[in-house]
Amino acid sequence: MGWTAPTYGIDVPESWLSEATEEEPSMSKISTIGLDVAKHVFQVHGIDDKGEAVVRRRLRRSELLTFFARLPPTFIGMEACATSHYWARELGSLGHEVRLMPAQYVKAYVKRQKNDAADAEAICEAVRRPSMRFVPVKSAEQQAALMLHRSRDLLVRQRTMLINALRGHLAEFGLIEARGPGRITPLLAMLEAADDRVPALARQALAPLVVQLRSLEDQIETLAAKLLTWHKENETSRRLATVPGIGPLTASAIAATVPDASVFSSARQFAAWIGLVPRQNSTGGKARLGRISKQGDAYIRRLLIIGAQSVLRWARPAKSNPWTLALLGRRPRKVVAVALANKMARVVWALMVRGENYRYPLPSAAA
Repeated sequence: MGWTAPTYGIDVPESWLSEATEEEPSMSKISTIGLDVAKHVFQVHGIDDKGEAVVRRRLRRSELLTFFARLPPTFIGMEACATSHYWARELGSLGHEVRLMPAQYVKAYVKRQKNDAADAEAICEAVRRPSMRFVPVKSAEQQAALMLHRSRDLLVRQRTMLINALRGHLAEFGLIEARGPGRITPLLAMLEAADDRVPALARQALAPLVVQLRSLEDQIETLAAKLLTWHKENETSRRLATVPGIGPLTASAIAATVPDASVFSSARQFAAWIGLVPRQNSTGGKARLGRISKQGDAYIRRLLIIGAQSVLRWARPAKSNPWTLALLGRRPRKVVAVALANKMARVVWALMVRGENYRYPLPSAAA
């Protein structure tokens, strides 16, 4: 016996039935609805207790909430996408039970051709699976914090593009400086001081890039200050920042991305979701492990690896974990950084589930 979706006994008006539906039950019962979201056109696929389709309908954006407001509380499945969290909150406020699923998990249930109706049917089928993994619905506050992270990350990439452009142009005149955002200051000083090594026409061409670079630096600092304020006001983020290698930026990103860590059954599953576990190609009882899978949230994975590299940079025999030092003795530094990031992810899961702060290991325990 498989898992049975909750039954709410919803009476479906005949006008909601698709014209392609041959049967005309006046008192059909809906147990599950699959909703394929989009910008303007939405597709609804509803089934009854027996799994038979009773509702197939296209809805415009303005009609969606009106349609579901008429229904008593029911079970709704959607793919996790850019706007699904908003619709999950709106439908949840109407009393419905909404579950979000990763799109790659729903794809296997699409039959033959892909279209909105087939996608809605696949969502309706996937949400009923007992082994399906669901995505927690984010609040508006968490989405706003993530927008701060995404905006800052975009500005940092634009700043890197400008710095590389300035370095490339000035290198044509023999002006070279060390790598790093902080090392661009002497080159900017040469341009602003009207150095004779750079022609006047070249300075005029690079002046807009310098102005834009200065503006980006100010905007990045402003967003970083807002993120720090959010970090101080969020209890989970402050707790995660107690882990070595995790600062306010990484802690706030994890706290905003993962509303409920208990949806992961174990710390290893959380690390696998981030993509910090080896990719498997096992068969015939033989385990073949390769590089990390790089699945899940690439932003959090990058922040954790950067934090692990900062921990390794200051690794000392008297203060560092013996496990880290032993691994450094037989593995390359970047491999150790990924392994340490995996360990940090597991610690993060434990702290979020148990609601505790990080406890440094005692010297006797480390020995």
